[in-house]
Amino acid sequence: MAECTSLQFVSPFAFEAMQKVDVVRLASLSDPELRLLLPCLVRMALCAPADQSQSWAQDKKLILRLLSGVEAVNSIVALLSVDFHALEQDASKEQQLRHKLGGGSGESILVSQLQHGLTLEFEHSDSPRRLRLVLSELLAIMNKVSESSGEFFFKSSELFESPVYLEEAADVLCILQAELPSLLPIVDVAEALLHVRNGAWFLCLLVANVPDSFNEVCRGLIKNGERQDEESLGGRRRTDALRFLCKMNPSQALKVRGMVVEECHLPGLGVALTLDHTKNEASEDGVSDLVCFVSGLLLGTNAKVRTWFGTFIRNGQQRKRETSSSVLWQMRRQLLLELMGILPTVRSTRIVEEADVEMEPNVSVYSGLKEEHVVKASALLRLYCALMGIAGLKPTEEEAEQLLQLMTSRPPATPAGVRFVSLSFCMLLAFSTLVSTPEQEQLMVVWLSWMIKEEAYFESTSGVSASFGEMLLLVAMYFHSNQLSAIIDLVCSTLGMKIVIKPSSLSRMKTIFTQEIFTEQVVTAHAVRVPVTSNLSANITGFLPIHCIYQLLRSRSFTKHKVSIKDWIYRQLCETSTPLHPQLLPLIDVYINSILTPASKSNPEATNQPVTEQEILILMKFNSGDNIRLHQRFSITAQLLVLYYILSYEEALLANTKTLAAMQRKPKSYSSSLMDQIPIKFLIRQAQGLQQELGGLHSALLRLLATNYPHLCIVDDWICEEEITGTDALLRRMLLTNNAKNHSPKQLQEAFSAVPVSHTQVMQILEHLTLLSASELIPYAEVLTSNMNQLLNSGVPRRILQTVNKLWMVLNTVMPRSVPVIMTSLLPSFISDTQT
Repeated sequence: MAECTSLQFVSPFAFEAMQKVDVVRLASLSDPELRLLLPCLVRMALCAPADQSQSWAQDKKLILRLLSGVEAVNSIVALLSVDFHALEQDASKEQQLRHKLGGGSGESILVSQLQHGLTLEFEHSDSPRRLRLVLSELLAIMNKVSESSGEFFFKSSELFESPVYLEEAADVLCILQAELPSLLPIVDVAEALLHVRNGAWFLCLLVANVPDSFNEVCRGLIKNGERQDEESLGGRRRTDALRFLCKMNPSQALKVRGMVVEECHLPGLGVALTLDHTKNEASEDGVSDLVCFVSGLLLGTNAKVRTWFGTFIRNGQQRKRETSSSVLWQMRRQLLLELMGILPTVRSTRIVEEADVEMEPNVSVYSGLKEEHVVKASALLRLYCALMGIAGLKPTEEEAEQLLQLMTSRPPATPAGVRFVSLSFCMLLAFSTLVSTPEQEQLMVVWLSWMIKEEAYFESTSGVSASFGEMLLLVAMYFHSNQLSAIIDLVCSTLGMKIVIKPSSLSRMKTIFTQEIFTEQVVTAHAVRVPVTSNLSANITGFLPIHCIYQLLRSRSFTKHKVSIKDWIYRQLCETSTPLHPQLLPLIDVYINSILTPASKSNPEATNQPVTEQEILILMKFNSGDNIRLHQRFSITAQLLVLYYILSYEEALLANTKTLAAMQRKPKSYSSSLMDQIPIKFLIRQAQGLQQELGGLHSALLRLLATNYPHLCIVDDWICEEEITGTDALLRRMLLTNNAKNHSPKQLQEAFSAVPVSHTQVMQILEHLTLLSASELIPYAEVLTSNMNQLLNSGVPRRILQTVNKLWMVLNTVMPRSVPVIMTSLLPSFISDTQT
């Protein structure tokens, strides 16, 4: 509202003093400031107060003293002396008459026989007639507003336009609303004032004299407002009026902004209030309120808000010329200034190849992004991605140039720096139009080369497992296999927003990746040198080396270029923990397929190597020290995954027998001696207890077990296991003494040696062993089985035989193949002892 710029508004200091009824502050106001608040102060001094305290009595005296020297007080006192009851009755009759005759009727009960224009009548009238003149004019406007069905109109009114009588008209308006609140609801009055000249000024004075109504007025104006405020005159006037109100009461500006978002009306007002708040922010390095606000609208979960604000951006761009008065233009300018404020101040003006520059490692001709600016830079990049991808913002040449400069800057090796590089890389893929000239393309290529060179340093220094190196590899592999949709999904996932990316826009980037930076041979050679992820689990998010290896295995790049990947996969399986990472089982499946199925019929030998039996035995090895409880060198997750690999390999080998025979290939099967040394049932039992953390691994193992080793799935054995692992067994193990814990396999061997002389010691040790769990019994298996021939002698108590039988059944639950194999090897000695 340009017409209000020359008028004096109520200051925030004065408004706060009125809100708190701070008489000391009010006394410090200048005469022009105090003049605006006279209607409320005079009513406060003259009307009987509800507060009868002594402190208010003193404050009231101060107010009276403050008003005693102001000449305009007399006219306001005269206004308050009018019979408002009769005035209200006449106003009600006039409303009925207008409703009966139609809104355009010139009949008026409040005002009759006007000899001159409203301004002259107002000048010559006494207080009662002045009240009637203003009330009649106000009711006429309010009536027209109610009949306009939301269409904005501008009403020319002498009373609200004459600069000579603005203050007197404002006094009358405030007194009328205060004395006739049912006839003149303040929200309706505020709505009517938007349609007259100087309406924002009148509205601010009205609210300043009734400070408690601030939130009610703002909410009413917003609720009745337009969905897109910059598209119409009415929307712009409403926005300006609310901005003036918030400047008068800045502490409530952000609350009013919240109302804007809640109602999805007046988006320009929300941005304007944020711009006003941003200018008053003290922090320069942190993420500004403007970035947070607009990011929240576009990246929040409320689709209605996102669509509403996106429409505001798109409509704003369709206007032929954006002037500095446009809120959208002001927002873009402020964002650009913030972006330029964090750009490195010194940059090389020419493109220099890294190899041509002799300098220390990790130092470039390009100055780096300051560490304190990295988080803000990441927030700005995501905001621009949302503005362009969701709201359809088309960047200007200046915006595109500065964005590219920011994206190709080099942050420090911190977790935030890794995140920034990942976002920059994905933004380059999503909005390739930002790179439009050969110089910009060369700048991008040099920056990508820097990413490849520095990714290992970043990962080691920042301590982040999922670095941008894996993302580079993954994108390169997708480009080589022409999986553009997968790249788009990757970009959207990293940016954290769903945006439309045309596959055709990736054509130039594909050429750069596949021909200049990452040829397929370079990708495969680089992938095997990438360190495995330590303690890989589902808790580690992001793009990891395992994703890259999986894609390369699927595309058969390793076999095509004769690069061995077996060692890398084995090392990664060893470095796993719970909860199980969802990519591990697909990795094993595609690895098995690459072992058995050649990459092409013309080259049947182009396959990967399987994991050796020796490597499997190392991973499955159980070490026992002085304590009989087992110490596993590798995690149970790694052992379960290797078991899954073996069983899946054998099943796939059986399923592909016909195909392999046709190609005259005979991949080796794992030997039965290897399977004899793997405690399959023990591992299955461990998996059963970890089902929640292992995902679908337990069910997959049961399926493979039923196919390959059905004799391990006997129901009687499972029932026996329940008895061994149930509550009774737990209670028995609670009775386990320290003596039982200290019995070693060597002591058991000595007790068996003394069986011909005494049965007491072996009986005592065997009874204690029944209290141990199945896994704790494994170290005793060989001693038990090798000495069973001594139990065939006469005179051995039946209780010892029954106890050994019970221990045998317990061992059968964890090593059902190993125990029979040991017994078979000892069978000749058993036979000779029996014959003897």
